[in-house]
Amino acid sequence: MSVAPPEQATPDVDTDTRTDVNVSEGLDRPWVTIVWNDPVNLMSYVSWVFQSYFGYSQEKAEKLMLAVHHEGRVVVSRGTREKMETDTEAMHGYSLWATFQKDE
Repeated sequence: MSVAPPEQATPDVDTDTRTDVNVSEGLDRPWVTIVWNDPVNLMSYVSWVFQSYFGYSQEKAEKLMLAVHHEGRVVVSRGTREKMETDTEAMHGYSLWATFQKDE
């Protein structure tokens, strides 16, 4: 009586080889943190936050603060998604309205 050898187990392999997906497309564009205008915080406080957290000069912080005031929003930082999540949470910690998104 002859016994057949056991079949070899093979791992599940994803064989999806679609060529319509550009993986690097999303990697090239950085993420941004946006601070939005709000009716609560003083302009001097917003400028101070930008100087304190981001280390911006007084001139740059005031320019960004004025953009928030006049345009309703301003990009305050660019980088990886993880860093923008951190920056957004930090802005919330200072009671500023902030979001993050992929750079346009």
